[in-house]
Amino acid sequence: MERNEKQELIGELNEVFANAESVVVVHYDGLTVAEITALRAQMREVGATLKVTKNRLTRLALKDTEYEGLADLFTGPTAVGYADDVVAPAKAIAEFAKNNEKLRIIGGGMGSTVLDVAGVQALATMPSLDELRGKLIGVLSAPAQKVAAVTAAPAGQLARVFSAYGEKDAA
Repeated sequence: MERNEKQELIGELNEVFANAESVVVVHYDGLTVAEITALRAQMREVGATLKVTKNRLTRLALKDTEYEGLADLFTGPTAVGYADDVVAPAKAIAEFAKNNEKLRIIGGGMGSTVLDVAGVQALATMPSLDELRGKLIGVLSAPAQKVAAVTAAPAGQLARVFSAYGEKDAA
């Protein structure tokens, strides 16, 4: 790789780290190309990205970002999962790691907070942003449904009373 290509890659990675809401660092030693491709597809489904990088270049790219504390994690065959959703990369990687022992989570970060393996696992168990939005909409719409049911009940009762009187007169 030429010097200008390295500088370009460092710039791209620096931008990734500057914009990512969370980052998960994994060792992928022993994974086949098909397995890495499957992991990347699984990451894309949740809006996250997996990038295999050179450790030295990644450490340079981490400088002047919130994730500078992750520099020590980049030894051996590492890959980085990142996304705009805080939970998405941790959730996708943890799910894949359950079924594949060759993928090992070694740490991560959320803003300037460095996470260990347990922290990443805890992050993976949290609901995603879309799930939280769905729950919030459900909570907000429940009172409206109850109000509609309460206001409709008297009208329904009146209709039944009028129907009963109508049936009584007909008899």
